[in-house]
Amino acid sequence: MAAKSLKASPLPTSDSPSAQPVVMVARPAGAPLTAPSSVDTDQTRALARLNDAVAELKAQALNPYLHQAILDIQADQPQSATNWATKALEIDERSALAWQLLGIAREQTGDFLTSLKCFESAILLDPDNSEIANDLGRLAFRMGMKEMASRFFSYFLARNPGSPDGANNLACALRDEMRFNDAIEVIRPAIYAHPDKAMLWNTLGSILVEQGDLAEGVTFFDESLRLDESHAKARYNRGNARAQLGDALGGLDDVEKAIPGVVLESEVAMMKLARSSLLLSCGRLGEGWDAYEERLNVNFADVTHFLVDRPSWTPDSELKGKSLLVIGEQGLGDEVMFAGVLPDLIKSLGPKGKLWLAVEPRLVPLMQRSFPKAVVGSHVTYRVNHHVVRGMPFIDDAGGFEQIDIWTPLASPLRRFRRSVEDFPERTSYLVPDPERVEHWRAILAELGDAPKVGVLWKSLKNNSGRMRYFSPFEQWRPVLDTPGLRFVNLQYGDCDDELAMARDMGIDIWNPPGIDLKADLDDVAALTSAMDLVVGPANATTNIAAACGAPVWMISTPGAWPKLGSGHYPWYPQVRVFNPPGYNNWDPVMQEVAVALAETYPPKA
Repeated sequence: MAAKSLKASPLPTSDSPSAQPVVMVARPAGAPLTAPSSVDTDQTRALARLNDAVAELKAQALNPYLHQAILDIQADQPQSATNWATKALEIDERSALAWQLLGIAREQTGDFLTSLKCFESAILLDPDNSEIANDLGRLAFRMGMKEMASRFFSYFLARNPGSPDGANNLACALRDEMRFNDAIEVIRPAIYAHPDKAMLWNTLGSILVEQGDLAEGVTFFDESLRLDESHAKARYNRGNARAQLGDALGGLDDVEKAIPGVVLESEVAMMKLARSSLLLSCGRLGEGWDAYEERLNVNFADVTHFLVDRPSWTPDSELKGKSLLVIGEQGLGDEVMFAGVLPDLIKSLGPKGKLWLAVEPRLVPLMQRSFPKAVVGSHVTYRVNHHVVRGMPFIDDAGGFEQIDIWTPLASPLRRFRRSVEDFPERTSYLVPDPERVEHWRAILAELGDAPKVGVLWKSLKNNSGRMRYFSPFEQWRPVLDTPGLRFVNLQYGDCDDELAMARDMGIDIWNPPGIDLKADLDDVAALTSAMDLVVGPANATTNIAAACGAPVWMISTPGAWPKLGSGHYPWYPQVRVFNPPGYNNWDPVMQEVAVALAETYPPKA
């Protein structure tokens, strides 16, 4: 994704995989000086003694460099550690420890490809060293290769049974594979054996949070902090969980107290970014948007590298008469939501200014129609050495970046134009659906009869545990779908055959609109939702598009959803009605509330 998407909270972190190296004793490292087989025994022994002497000299020469590399890694000074490890390798290129330390240092800089090669060199030189397998597991974990990480951590734990670090690492990888029961089975015996290890309680809490049991997760974060009140990651995780449970102020307090306790710059950046979403959740918009710039910090693990060599916009930038490039970021729904600031930018540019807009390819037709004087094209995102890179090839096709005076990611101008909830305009739309397609869908929907047409959707395609807990299970939609006198229309993109079949088993027919790909044809989705009497669902790409087009939308939210910005509604879309559950994962009351509201809004005809 882009820079880390502002959600209720980032993924819970554990103490694993650890970034600290295991301090090892340097071994004699030179290549053996073997003698030809015809040499007599005395010569062979002499050569062996010479080989040992050379190896000992090399080891003595290496030790100061290796020791300093370890100290620099522990102090989060990876470039200095790189230099010391490289000096050691200049003395002895067959030092497995030097390669291992160089791999750790390069990993800390985010140079994952070089790091991987260094660890591979280390394990080839020292294949029995399970610590190197642990390093490879940690690197695979950071690169998103969770299954591979699990294998390396399992290898390490099998050779180091009873290791709390090994169990912790493996449990984290299993957690991120959504193998929650397996993760608990790994961490439980480790806790029994080491009940005083705060990191194990923290990891157990993170597993439960990922399962959706936030309250129980907080209990284990509390235990971790009881054992070690300086445990920054447990405090950070507890803060995120508290925020999702609806206690944004308590969550903010925890995260702010956690930040000074971390050393690694990547972890500091992650926690500062989480702090920005909590500030927004508390309604402190000016501070929140300023803090949200942390997503652009190169030390942030999920930072997006924008391929633009032009001056960056700041809140003090003069825009009148300028040529401004705005680049979409975050998830698709975020891109649509943040686009509400574009009319403000166009006004600031004035009649002599020019807006260039790079958006997700599926949004190009809708954005071009909505902002006809802008030059709209698609951004292209890919990975280079496991780093996210975003380019804008359409600008090269249109004459090059020399035409651009200044550029900005799409969310950054919110720092200037939305510093309070009162700064949001009372406009019901800023995107324009295709009017001909709107009429087309109205005619199609009219063939279904006179009943009000209510579009429904219920999930996101990002089917991981961190996302799933923001959406009510489909079976809990029954009170809504049982509302008499309505014609429900499927707006759910992706594979939803199982849910539609479940609805039929309930005796409910959810009509599937023909001739439209609800995931790919977003311009037509905008027209279809605009033809509806009502759209009901959680915050995802479709509900954001419908709301931005001015369609009547009922949004089913969660207690800690940051886009409410400390209010009970969505300031982004004044016409949207928000339904908030009374507590985290407590869906039954809110679904009953939606059902009652539907019956009141569309009473059965006599």
